[in-house]
Amino acid sequence: MKYASPVVLLFSFLAAWSAEAATPSPSPPMVTSVQAIAAAYVKLVLALGQHDPDYVDAYYGPPDWKKQEKKPLDAIARDATRLLDQLTKIPKSTDEMERLRCRYLTKQLSAVQARVRMLDGAHLKFDEESQALYDAVAPSFSDAHFQEILAKLEPKLPGDGPLLQRYEKWRQAFVIPKDKLDTVFQLAIKACRERTLAHIKLPSDENFSVEYVTNKPWGGYNWYRGNYHSVIQVNTDLPVYIDRAIDLAAHEGYPGHHVYNALLDKSRPGSRLG
Repeated sequence: MKYASPVVLLFSFLAAWSAEAATPSPSPPMVTSVQAIAAAYVKLVLALGQHDPDYVDAYYGPPDWKKQEKKPLDAIARDATRLLDQLTKIPKSTDEMERLRCRYLTKQLSAVQARVRMLDGAHLKFDEESQALYDAVAPSFSDAHFQEILAKLEPKLPGDGPLLQRYEKWRQAFVIPKDKLDTVFQLAIKACRERTLAHIKLPSDENFSVEYVTNKPWGGYNWYRGNYHSVIQVNTDLPVYIDRAIDLAAHEGYPGHHVYNALLDKSRPGSRLG
C-alpha cells in the first residue's frame, strides 16, 4: 500500500488500441462513444503525469501515447471538464459493465480536476481531498465509541501500567524476525494464491517477486512490470507483524493489485492469453 502517492491509476482496460487512436491529440475532440472518451482520458492522465511523477502508477498501452508535449495545468483542467461534459451526453447503456465504465470514468475525470487544483496550489481538508481523489470519506466516530473499545481491551491485556504500553508489549510476540521474513511471506503468498485460484482464473505464466527494501514512506507496494509480472516491495524499516504478512500477500498480491493488473493486461486487445 503506497501512502506517498496522491492517486493510483491503471489504464489498460479503458481504451482500445487502434491505429486511429495511437496518435496523441492536443485536446479531446468532440466524441460520441465511451471508448473514445476513455482513450482521451488515458492521454490526459499521461499529460498530468508530466506535472506529477507519482500520478501514473502503471502504464502498458501504446508507447506513442506517452509522446506528447507538456500540457499546461489549466489546459488539462479544461480538457477534463470537456470530457465530463461529453460523457453526460452518452446515452445510458443497458449493459451493466458499460454503465460501470461510465461511472468509473466520471469519478476518475473528477479526480483529475481535483489533482490539477491541488498542483495549482489549492489546499483541501483531509475529508475533502479523499472525497475528491478517491470518492470516499473516512467514517466519523465519537470519543465514546473509542472509549468503549478501550474499556473492553483493558481487562484482556496482561501486566500493569497504561493500556498502550501493555498493548505494545503484547504485540512484540507477533513481530516476524527479519531472518524469517521471506519464509513467512512466501508461505502467505502461496496460501493466498491457492485461495484466489479457487475463484479466479489467472494467466498461466503470471508471477511476482518480492524485494525487501528500506527508506520508503510506505509499508509495502506492488509495481506491475507488464506481461503478468509484478515486483512487490516490503519496507523492513518497520516492524512486520504476522498478520501484516497475510495482509500484504493478499492486498499487494492475491487477489489484490497483482491479480487486478494481470487481469487488466490479459483483457487488453492484442494481449497474450495465458
